[in-house]
Amino acid sequence: MKCPTPFLALAALAAALFAALAVAVETNLVAGVDEAIRMDLHALASPSLTVLAQGVTWLGTLLVLALVGVVAVAAFFRARRRHDIIFLGVTMIGALALENGLKYSFQRARPPPFFGAEPETFSFPSGHALFSLCLYGALAIAATRSTLSTPVKAGVWIATLALVSAIGATRIYLGVHYPSDVLGGYLVAVAWLCLVQAGERSLAGRRATRPDLLF
Repeated sequence: MKCPTPFLALAALAAALFAALAVAVETNLVAGVDEAIRMDLHALASPSLTVLAQGVTWLGTLLVLALVGVVAVAAFFRARRRHDIIFLGVTMIGALALENGLKYSFQRARPPPFFGAEPETFSFPSGHALFSLCLYGALAIAATRSTLSTPVKAGVWIATLALVSAIGATRIYLGVHYPSDVLGGYLVAVAWLCLVQAGERSLAGRRATRPDLLF
């Protein structure tokens, strides 16, 4: 049984980086960098790129993520992979609690959007970044637990990270988030995914030494 310690260490690192970023956001230390990156991306804007960005950002909406999650749960149920259903459920329930709790704790105002209407929720951290990394990352973890070849597993992770990165980039391009919002969402997602994996490995270790345990 693999040790949960590396996951705990990575979770602690991601949490520490998020805390440092949050302080920088609250004290406006990143305001100049945020605005410079926003303007640089906006300088690349074109009608076709905007349509593409709107399509990619749609893949990180709650509706799409919920649909993907339902399909994934159905597939896991059909394959009798109860463990992956629990893993995905815990990951997304925790992500929802973290996103709402952190947004209302910081209450950062949105930047002026470049395209479309301004979302009604607070800005920090980005829900698109947090939720998409948690869901698509959890699915990648579940997929690479199977007997896939190493090149296929690498391909799954490359595709997942490319998709999640693209979703985050579109939030900045569309002007509905600051870059620090997106980075904050990613850091929270990494910390939470690592904590969930550490927890399940610790529980698996307890089950191995205590077969009488139900959970």
